Amino acid sequence: MAEETISYSAYAVIDLLDAFASNEPVPGGGAAAALAGSLGVSLHLMAAGLPKTRTMAPEEAADLAEASSRLRPLRESLIELMDRDSDAYRGVMTALRLPKETDAEKAARRQAIQEGMREATAVPLDVMRACQQALAGAVVVARNAYKIAASDVGMGVELLAAALRGCGLTIDGNLTSINDAAFVERARTERKQLETEGLADAERARALLSADGP
Repeated sequence: MAEETISYSAYAVIDLLDAFASNEPVPGGGAAAALAGSLGVSLHLMAAGLPKTRTMAPEEAADLAEASSRLRPLRESLIELMDRDSDAYRGVMTALRLPKETDAEKAARRQAIQEGMREATAVPLDVMRACQQALAGAVVVARNAYKIAASDVGMGVELLAAALRGCGLTIDGNLTSINDAAFVERARTERKQLETEGLADAERARALLSADGP
């Protein structure tokens, strides 16, 4: 009998927090990163949608509108990835419970574990991709948004940066259990590139926000 699919996005906030606090294996760190990223994007969407911009120049409103159009689907992707991360880890747990009495069973179990670990690595990579793209959008928002929302934009940047770094840690841990050397190299290279680019954009956004001053 197939396990029932759980959509954490449908949970009430307190129920979602209780799910993270439970001793169940999911939702875990990867889902938390996706949630943090979606919150960060939401704050940027709020700032970009305010009726006022930094100087009220028409080009600022246009840039913010374009940034919003790019950010909104990223938020939807991150919400979906919160569930996908949990599904991926369930897949690993299912593989670990497979029988291992005969050589054939052991081989099938090893293959299932490897497939599960690759999926459990691919999902946080997707989270990192979304967060890296969102941080590029955060630079646009930080440059053009109404100054009263600067702290909200800054909070969004920190949430996205934390999600990016956290997924990097998850990937690093998973790669030690994957035997496919080519997959490991590709994932490690992209993980480093996404973190480098994303954190560079986070720093650019911070600099734009701090330039406003108190």
